[in-house]
Amino acid sequence: MFRLLPPATLRTAACGMLVLLALPGIFPAALTAADLTFNGGSSDQWHGHTRHSFSFDGTPAWVVIPENALPGNPWSWCLMFPDAFTSRCAAPQLLSAGFHHAFLDVGNSFGSPAAIARLAAFHGELVRRGLHPQPALIGISRGGLYAHRFAAEHPEKVGVIYGDAAVCDFKSWPGGRGTGKGSPPDWLALKAAYGFADDAAALAYPGNPVDALKPLAAAGIKLIHVVGDDDDVVPPQENALLVASRYRALGGTIELIHKPGIGHHPHGLDDPTPVVDFILRHATAGR
Repeated sequence: MFRLLPPATLRTAACGMLVLLALPGIFPAALTAADLTFNGGSSDQWHGHTRHSFSFDGTPAWVVIPENALPGNPWSWCLMFPDAFTSRCAAPQLLSAGFHHAFLDVGNSFGSPAAIARLAAFHGELVRRGLHPQPALIGISRGGLYAHRFAAEHPEKVGVIYGDAAVCDFKSWPGGRGTGKGSPPDWLALKAAYGFADDAAALAYPGNPVDALKPLAAAGIKLIHVVGDDDDVVPPQENALLVASRYRALGGTIELIHKPGIGHHPHGLDDPTPVVDFILRHATAGR
């Protein structure tokens, strides 16, 4: 495993002011560039960085390349809504620090088993091409289902999860079985995506993120969640705060950032530095 330098040093490196040396126990002797050129793809600019777009098994996908990639090729991976509140949700800042950034569009599938299988195949391809085996997952809103479900099924393939107003219990949203508004059409779509025969089967499902934290804690995955304290769509007490209570009881590490008086929107932070620094500290640290 690779250990990252402190965040302030990384930001200096991202500005081209630091030459990375091969130091024992810190970085490998050479920086190996990832091979992220896909046949039939196209390139454009995404927040000031080159993005390669392509089709992966018939599904739209893309990878953004940092100007100065960090050794080990760490990367962040937005599971849904990659263009929502982007500058507030850490990805551009991580790119500037030397992370790659990726997205695979698995649609509105609520982190279903079929979606997780497609995400796992995509992860395997990017790792085969040279990216780090343990990316930092970004779960925005319902993207939290994808991030936590992927980590529960593949804990060895995740370094950090950053959840932002993240759905962590589908009984809460879209099920509406708590204090939140819920979404009846999305609840029907979720049951279809998972193949649940009825509400009882959905409510008894053991893979719901709030019920599947043990694999994450056992693997030492670090969590950071940003919550709007007045969120009535994804109520924190039924999602991130419940995760925090259960995760700490399992010995896991989780940091919460509260936004007093804020609802579900806007996602992210005016200054996402606390999230960026957390990811830089933990994303590729030895576990």
